[in-house]
Amino acid sequence: MDLAFLHPLYEHSGPWASVYVDTSRHTENTPHERHLTAAAMARELGRQGADDATRRAVEHAVEELSHSSEPYGRALFARAGEVVLDPALAARPPQGDWAEWAPLPRVAPLLELADQDPVCVVAYIDRKGADFELRTPWTREKVDTVSGRQYPVHRTATADWSERHFQLKVENTWEHNAVEIADALTVCQEETRADLLVLVGDDRERRAVHERLPRRLRGRVAEMERGAGSRLLDEEVEAARADHVRRRTEAELERFLAARAPDEEGRAGAVEGVPALVEAAREHRIDELLIRPDGPDAHREVWIGEDPDQLAVRRTELKTLGEQHSWAARADDALIRSAVATDASALVVPSEAAEEAPVGGLGALLRWK
Repeated sequence: MDLAFLHPLYEHSGPWASVYVDTSRHTENTPHERHLTAAAMARELGRQGADDATRRAVEHAVEELSHSSEPYGRALFARAGEVVLDPALAARPPQGDWAEWAPLPRVAPLLELADQDPVCVVAYIDRKGADFELRTPWTREKVDTVSGRQYPVHRTATADWSERHFQLKVENTWEHNAVEIADALTVCQEETRADLLVLVGDDRERRAVHERLPRRLRGRVAEMERGAGSRLLDEEVEAARADHVRRRTEAELERFLAARAPDEEGRAGAVEGVPALVEAAREHRIDELLIRPDGPDAHREVWIGEDPDQLAVRRTELKTLGEQHSWAARADDALIRSAVATDASALVVPSEAAEEAPVGGLGALLRWK
């Protein structure tokens, strides 16, 4: 999972209010129930020591959900009287409504509740060009249009030899437009950092674009025939995203298991366990953080400073590193902060894959040994 959307949470120091609200129930009493939830979350934050301004900001934000039709829920992260980030959830919070006041935002549950839906670009392709639609776990928007050559794009019905020149021009138009679409889609993928590219259109147009994409992107492509706006297309896109997540999780776990075995010089390309992860985070070596939310190491206490690479297993280590101010924090949230700061990614390991998961529930693939 690309963690770039979490950057606003680490532009300022804490403490932070983290609130998860279940919006899956919708009845005639929903507005009143949300009002009670808003008050309860504010009280709970106050009990944990949150300042009044932040409590009021959270209460107001939860109140704003009174008429929300969101099917699952919303997470709210606030500090200094302001809600900084409020992403919608792709699954219900299993613990229901809850709030926490801590030195770092509690984002580890968000990674799991976002269901790791990959960022996806859907390309609606025809012979004249394409429209690109960006789909993320929380947004869906048109991001680009490609207009290729508009004529000629249709073959004639005759097989007369005199028409061969015209047929060749049609073929050249299709070829030219496929190249333009593939080039534009490559740029769009780089700009959006999309994990999955869905090509929608007739067989020939889809294949022509697919074959002209860079080799590095071809494994990220799914092809579909449904037209724009089709309910069945939406279902197929979601199925493709789920399949992409499953295949990527399996591949990354295999890579992790292979990389954690030391080489001839005793160096490994992956680590697990809090002490090794803390050392790797301080050295900016984490390339992908692996998290099993129910692992015992996830809530293990570590010590953090103001900067993301200021973390340690023991408080005295931070003082040795020259950090004068330190706070206790959960290991998973501290490591996520470091991963965001160094543009690393994250992978939530499902509980059913516990045998392949890192020991203790936390591990990382490294940028270098």
